[in-house]
Amino acid sequence: MTTDTTTKDTAPGTPAPGTPILDARGVTMRFGGLTAVNNVDLTVNSGEIVGLIGPNGAGKTTFFNCLTGLYIPTEGEVRYKDRVLPAKSFKVTAAGIARTFQNIRLFSNMTVLENVLVGRHTRTKEGFWSAVLRGPGFHRAEKASRERALELLEFVGLADKADHLARNLPYGEQRKLEIARALASEPGLLLLDEPTAGMNPQETRATEELVFAIRDQGIAVLVIEHDMRFIFNLCDRVAVLVQGEKLVEGDSATVQGDERVVAAYLGEPLADDPGAAEAAEVEAAEAAQAATTTDTAARKENDR
Repeated sequence: MTTDTTTKDTAPGTPAPGTPILDARGVTMRFGGLTAVNNVDLTVNSGEIVGLIGPNGAGKTTFFNCLTGLYIPTEGEVRYKDRVLPAKSFKVTAAGIARTFQNIRLFSNMTVLENVLVGRHTRTKEGFWSAVLRGPGFHRAEKASRERALELLEFVGLADKADHLARNLPYGEQRKLEIARALASEPGLLLLDEPTAGMNPQETRATEELVFAIRDQGIAVLVIEHDMRFIFNLCDRVAVLVQGEKLVEGDSATVQGDERVVAAYLGEPLADDPGAAEAAEVEAAEAAQAATTTDTAARKENDR
């Protein structure tokens, strides 16, 4: 993997370091009578890497889904660069937020290059008739998208695999490809959901270097991860979710030294612990909501 950051200079208009770009206030997500995320506040500043950790079932991915328009929060609001985000995932991407998923979601029968080109869709201006007529404007846009996609593959270390089918990549390289596809939308904020899951120590270290290189390009990063060494080496701040609520937030030393965090990870009961049965109900409700969201999106796509 290369961590050369010269492939793309910091985008013009990037907020000065320390300027809030993501501001989530009072985000709550309920599934019927179950509360998966409860009144969570989180800010991510320009030039910052923020970690989001917590035990399984703490609501981390649900919170990510609220930030990216996959779920509409029951309460609260999410602002990006001081504008309330629309409650549709493709509009959130167009606004400047990209994400990867806990379970890799690549187009397995498309090439590595084609997967990254899919990520360019929100940044191309050519419409239906341009694609049909294939005039000079279409060819210029296609050439520019291809060049940018190849730059990103070089950046993540996959340039020599551009013509390979995505399904034939090793697991660690599929993770890199998903990151490259997210970067293709030119985000100001990148959300990574367990980017090192299933990786060996060498792959984890390479991912850490890649995230630092992304931050050096002016892209803020919010990351969910269970690898505590990775998180505490990487992040400027860390927030801890437990039972859908933010327990503590601070630098690595503050979080690691908090007795409540230690208790949560050791499995010691907290006040009003709902127990495994209710936690399982929350997970089941999330899965049902995700299936409904996917079906609705597919129907809308077919109706277009």
